[in-house]
Amino acid sequence: MDLAYLAEWANLLIRWLHLIAGIAWIGTSFYFIGLDNQLDPPRDGNPRVKGEQWSIHGGGFYHKQKYAVAPAELPEKLHWFKWEAYWTWISGFSLFVLIYWVNASTYLVDPAVVDMPPWLAVALSAAMLAGGWVVYDLICRSKFGEDETKLSIAMVALLVVAAFVACHLFSGRGAFLQVGAMTGTIMVANVAMVIIPGQRKMVEAMQAGREPDPKYGRWGKQRSVHNTYLTLPVLFLMISPHYPMTWSHPWNWVILLAIALAGALVRQYFVSRQFGRNPLLLPAGATLVVVGLMFALRPAPAPSLAGVEVPTIAEVQAIAASHCASCHAARPTFDGMAAAPKGVMLETPAQLRRWAAAMRQQVQTEAMPPGNLTDMTPEERRKVLAWIAAGAPAQ
Repeated sequence: MDLAYLAEWANLLIRWLHLIAGIAWIGTSFYFIGLDNQLDPPRDGNPRVKGEQWSIHGGGFYHKQKYAVAPAELPEKLHWFKWEAYWTWISGFSLFVLIYWVNASTYLVDPAVVDMPPWLAVALSAAMLAGGWVVYDLICRSKFGEDETKLSIAMVALLVVAAFVACHLFSGRGAFLQVGAMTGTIMVANVAMVIIPGQRKMVEAMQAGREPDPKYGRWGKQRSVHNTYLTLPVLFLMISPHYPMTWSHPWNWVILLAIALAGALVRQYFVSRQFGRNPLLLPAGATLVVVGLMFALRPAPAPSLAGVEVPTIAEVQAIAASHCASCHAARPTFDGMAAAPKGVMLETPAQLRRWAAAMRQQVQTEAMPPGNLTDMTPEERRKVLAWIAAGAPAQ
């Protein structure tokens, strides 16, 4: 079978797995953070129990208890939560490699940002993925990381630097996914390198008849809290390729940070509600950020079309054939492309007229062609925009 066709199936199946695993991981994370925030003092006064919760769900009653460090003895069966996180990262990284590394010249490199060979872009991308975790982990383990306020400031600073660097190295679309992949790597490394190893040491201590060291519980809780605040920003970065109005903007790194802030405020509101508080300033702040972005990102006035004669459909078709149809065709000729993205085909006059409105934003913002790989000229863009503005005439 055709390799491009197989790649499309790999894209579909890996993306589906990524969504399934991500939903499972996020759901588990949100549940346990919420549970931890809503514990009541134990009614029986057990000094080992930090808190308990009674709840009802699915027609049944549940009684959950959290131990300050550990129970007096281990139960016969102990459930672990790790594979949700691992498979989320494995599938997400595989998808990132399949799309952004294999097709780096299309999706990761933008000559208008930095003209670099694809191998160098992939190397820099990999370095950011690993370097982000190393820097974050070193800060958390340092004396500086013992102060949660200072640590929070350092984490924000790390995100600012990552967003700025990524957006000044890679294409806008690639930069947003790069920051998302780096953040997701930090989150799963928290599970694999800190939370799970700490839990194993606690279990091993109990099996050896020793009292577990409470520091492992503190470290695990700290990293779990970090993960929960990163979740909503990462979810936005996962879907950002569909919204070029964000990543194609000259100040895209600021937009990335603003949306991350809105996500963190929303998550903080959820957490506050779990403590019985209802700080409406948090959702109000997130709303202000989003509304501010809506105004900041509103479409710029269309480039002046004065003096631009409305082209014929044949001229528009010729432009599309030169710059669009290698991907947007029934049988794409672009390497690695088995089907037209989003089913948009731009080969015939009827197809061009059907998708004219959708083409306007892509052409005007220069989001397409990606990285202007086909060297579409400003004059050609104005011609297409003039044709769309005239109502996409059929002649």
